[in-house]
Amino acid sequence: MAFAWKAAGISYNRYISVASRVVRRSLKDEPRMLAEKRGVSELRFATWENGKQGDVKNLMEANAAASVEPTPQS
Repeated sequence: MAFAWKAAGISYNRYISVASRVVRRSLKDEPRMLAEKRGVSELRFATWENGKQGDVKNLMEANAAASVEPTPQS
């Protein structure tokens, strides 16, 4: 028996994301606001050089900065 999310052609992470969003939206106002705040996630990353961790950066800010900077042309 195939799982519904597999049959729909989506990943498990996407399935969980959609399901949790549906549950949050079905709550009454005050619990919904608290649940939506918990649902926000922030991803960070760091580059490593010579076995040492570099600066930790916010992924959304780094993506925004990369999309604004012009790409070097050869």
